[in-house]
Amino acid sequence: MADAREFDLIVYGATGFTGRLVAEYILERHAASGHKWAMAGRSLTKLEAVRDELGAPADTPLVTADSSDPAALRDMVKRTRAVITTVGPYQLHGSELVAACAANGTHYVDLSGEPAWMRHMIDAHEDAAKASGACIVFSCGFDSIPFDLGVWAVERECIDRFGKPAPRVKGRIKAMKGTFSGGTAASARATMAAAAKDPAILKLMLDPFALTPGFTGPDQPKGMLPHHDDAVGGWVAPFMMATINTKNVHRSNFLAGKPYGADFVYDEMMIAPGIGEAAKAAAEAIAKAPQIGGEGGPKPGEGPSREERDSGFYELWFIAEMPDGQRIRSVVKGDRDPGYGSTSKMITESALCLIQDGVAKPGLWTAGGLMPETLRKRLAENAGVTITIEG
Repeated sequence: MADAREFDLIVYGATGFTGRLVAEYILERHAASGHKWAMAGRSLTKLEAVRDELGAPADTPLVTADSSDPAALRDMVKRTRAVITTVGPYQLHGSELVAACAANGTHYVDLSGEPAWMRHMIDAHEDAAKASGACIVFSCGFDSIPFDLGVWAVERECIDRFGKPAPRVKGRIKAMKGTFSGGTAASARATMAAAAKDPAILKLMLDPFALTPGFTGPDQPKGMLPHHDDAVGGWVAPFMMATINTKNVHRSNFLAGKPYGADFVYDEMMIAPGIGEAAKAAAEAIAKAPQIGGEGGPKPGEGPSREERDSGFYELWFIAEMPDGQRIRSVVKGDRDPGYGSTSKMITESALCLIQDGVAKPGLWTAGGLMPETLRKRLAENAGVTITIEG
């Protein structure tokens, strides 16, 4: 990629709720780094307002481009080394930007939780990205970085300790406070609407190996029924984002050359609160609750207050089970709410990995398949996301 590009980084969607948080994080954490960056969106007036509200320098560059205008997107991506995009649902507003980045050698990170769309992008643009030098990394927020890196960390520990990976890993949500973003809910609704019209999309959504073209592993747990799980000593219930995260975890294994093994089995569920019958009842209630994408919750462009974001947190367990019965686990903790405070930091650090740390490789990637060690270090140092090993 040519070093002569005008910008190192463009935040596309800076006038949206999450995009604004990304811009704010860059100003607060990385303003002194010397990176040349710009804010981008559809409306110059709104960009100017956000710039001023954030207290950004008056000369902060502003770029206008509409997601439906391929020429404007091409002009934008040619000016920068990398794009952070928070403009979703990506299946409605992201395809032209991916095409522009893949064709013009521009790195790209997003917050996509839309695996059917991601598979379409992989099929359409893998060759172009490899030819141009573009590094396209999907799902760089709460879905799916903490899960992707949590599995990677526990499998690396298994390889170091036992000389081989664990064939079975259980992802378990131990605790979480905060909301999913309005964009995530909108993406879920768009995906359900698309699947209702196209059976091929529904097939991809149901396939745990939808993002590993040419490879299919063993049958995977469905994760749809509450049950008592000896690995956590309690009841577990379905987790609404499992269908996204599990596909990305399998893609990371696939892209990295199957370090978890070709027989790797993985699922994700929530640990129900309480003990005994109370925990069982809680698990059953969670299973019956409306899933993400239903009515209520924040709309795109809306979100929690700073106080609410700062008081949020999450703790995730990734339990590796060896054939002889030994277990170890990695624990991922985030110190902000998952959908906004933590996500805005994770996507920013992912982009900085690509332009600053020498990890970028041409093609369409997951964070876990491309840069797990480097990103883990960045997240611990800057973003309040830590990964430890227990057991």
